[in-house]
Formats: sequence, C-alpha cells, structure tokens
Amino acid sequence: MQLLEDINSPTDIHALTDKELNELSDEIRSFLIDKVSKTGGHLSSNLGVVELTLSLYKVFNFEEDKIVWDVGHQSYVHKILTGRKDRFDTLRKYKGLCGFPKITERPPFPSPPAAPGSPFSPS
Repeated sequence: MQLLEDINSPTDIHALTDKELNELSDEIRSFLIDKVSKTGGHLSSNLGVVELTLSLYKVFNFEEDKIVWDVGHQSYVHKILTGRKDRFDTLRKYKGLCGFPKITERPPFPSPPAAPGSPFSPS
C-alpha cells in the first residue's frame, strides 16, 4: 500500500498519473476489505465509489469546492483520503470513526448527508 500511505488530503491526488490512480484504487479496495471485514460497515457501496471519489478529487479543489454526499453509505473513501485512514480500526466503535459522515469529525464534512432516497438541495 505504498501510494495510500502517502495520501492524507484531497490535494495529494492532483499530482498522480492515471497509472498511479489505478494502483491507488486497488490499494483502497484492499484497505476497505481488510478494515470493514473486521469492524462491519458499508462495504459494497464504498467499493463502488472508489474511482468516482478519486475522479472528484483529481478534478476539484476541496479547499474551495464542497462535496455533499447524497447518502453516507459511500463516504468511507473520502474518510480514508482525508487523513482518517489511521483510525479506520475504530470504525463504528465507541468514540471511533462514525459509519456515516459526521460534521464533528475532523476534517469536517461540509453538511450532513440526506437520508437514502430523500432529495437534498443546499440553498
């Protein structure tokens, strides 16, 4: 997991080549399977958004741009890439990482996600 070890913020994604992004995708999937198989959580939905999340990070600048996750089931990759991967053993545990986006986690999510199936439109 060489590439993943060096990623601590969305801006770290900007300099990666397409080949490195593919390698990072594989590393993230292995990381997710390893961690979530031990803690429980939303595995398949997060495996399905690895490339989507990396693409968003490659294109946008999240120091200025904001992302709103429709549902929290898909936010684990975001948590991994924003400096929380070292805490993933605490996922869904008391005083550990929440299984969903949580504004009080650092770095914070810009807004809480909508419930599955509910429309959400920031004003």
